[in-house]
Order: sequence, then structure tokens, then C-alpha cells
Amino acid sequence: MPKIRFLAMNQSWETDVPLGASLLDAARAADAPEGSACGGVCACSTCHVYVREGRQLLSEPEEAEEDILDKAFDVRLDSRLGCQAKVERDGPITVEIATESLDAFYNEHPDHADPRKSG
Repeated sequence: MPKIRFLAMNQSWETDVPLGASLLDAARAADAPEGSACGGVCACSTCHVYVREGRQLLSEPEEAEEDILDKAFDVRLDSRLGCQAKVERDGPITVEIATESLDAFYNEHPDHADPRKSG
């Protein structure tokens, strides 16, 4: 089973997911703070992540994803939308959650304390 590791704020979360799962599915399973304002239907960019390792294990980006990424902040060559990147092959995948996604997650989940903010 593929192992997904999420990185953000000097922390990491790991989970195993079945083939066909999206990175957003994996983030939810790992309780990683990845945003999803649209609910994961490729209508926003709040699940923006950077694939640091294992890009070749994921589905190829489709035109709809690329169109939404055009509206995201700090897009890089390894940018993907977590809701659209599906795990197609077994192996380790490491993903960094973009600041845009962290901001969305903590806005969507006010019951979760944002560790980036000092008390």
C-alpha cells in the first residue's frame, strides 16, 4: 500500500492509502492540515501541495487541474491539487502542504488551533 507523508510547519503526518486515493483523501486519513474549501471537486486551489517525492507514482494533471492551478499562489513545477492527484502506483510519496492550503484549512476548521499563530 502506498505511504504518503505530508510536511508542514516543521511537522509531518503519514498514512497508507489504497491505489486510486487522492492526496486529499490521504491528508484527511492522516489528519494533515490540507485545505479543501470546495470539498475536493477541483473548483478552487485550497488543496494546493508540492510533491517533493514520488511524482511519478501519481496521475498526470489534467487540463481542469492546470486551469485551477493557474489561479493558485506560489505555483511551482511540483505543484498539484490534492483533490486531483491520484495515487496510481505503489511507493513512497512526500508532499509539502502549501501556505495557501494551510490558511484555508485553519479558516475552514476554527476548532483547530493554528500553530503558526502565537497565543
